[in-house]
Amino acid sequence: MIQSIYYQGLKKLLHICLISVFFHSFFTNCDAQYRPSLFFREDWREIAAATPVTQTHVANKKLILGLYGPGCDSIRKSHHDTPADDPYYVWSGLCKGNWIVTLKNNTSYVDLSGYAKIFWRSKQSGLRCLHLVLKLADGTWLVSSQCDDLSRDWRIHEINIMDISWYVLDIRSVIETRPAGNVNLSRVDEIGFTDLMTGGGSDACSRVDWIEVYGKPVDRLN
Repeated sequence: MIQSIYYQGLKKLLHICLISVFFHSFFTNCDAQYRPSLFFREDWREIAAATPVTQTHVANKKLILGLYGPGCDSIRKSHHDTPADDPYYVWSGLCKGNWIVTLKNNTSYVDLSGYAKIFWRSKQSGLRCLHLVLKLADGTWLVSSQCDDLSRDWRIHEINIMDISWYVLDIRSVIETRPAGNVNLSRVDEIGFTDLMTGGGSDACSRVDWIEVYGKPVDRLN
């Protein structure tokens, strides 16, 4: 009798534990699904330095490089033998005018609404401050008011897209114009960066080692 009651109680306890595990797993998975996964990462190929950087230097075969602005022909893909951990990176120090580097997926737009994020590893010198640049599917160019400023060493910077305020960007001059107000980021064509300034050698420049974009893919044919 006592043994029967013991086993019945143990069975009920096991049942409760299984239900608890199921619901914990269910809600944890649901909670994670609203955060978009990695859309792309670009880390640049480990090949010889060149000016300007070209499509040959893009490591991700799904991405297309874009260069814009009066200084775009001087954007360099750089690397040094020392220090030993010097990365292969994009460098603006030689640019005689404002510049932009962008990347786009060859089959998909990206939805950067909601909890989308962008990370990059960069190092700015002087008064340079690296801004995020977006080209929307309708051709609108945007530049972020927030930026990643001076750092004496390589630094990983996280950008919460929902926190950003935007300016409309003149793509020919690479100069911000007016506040963009509320923008629809559900169909973004190109993603890039600029410091909105000319280069000034190693003492006044921007450097980008890699970039990661977390957003939801949107078929370009839809």
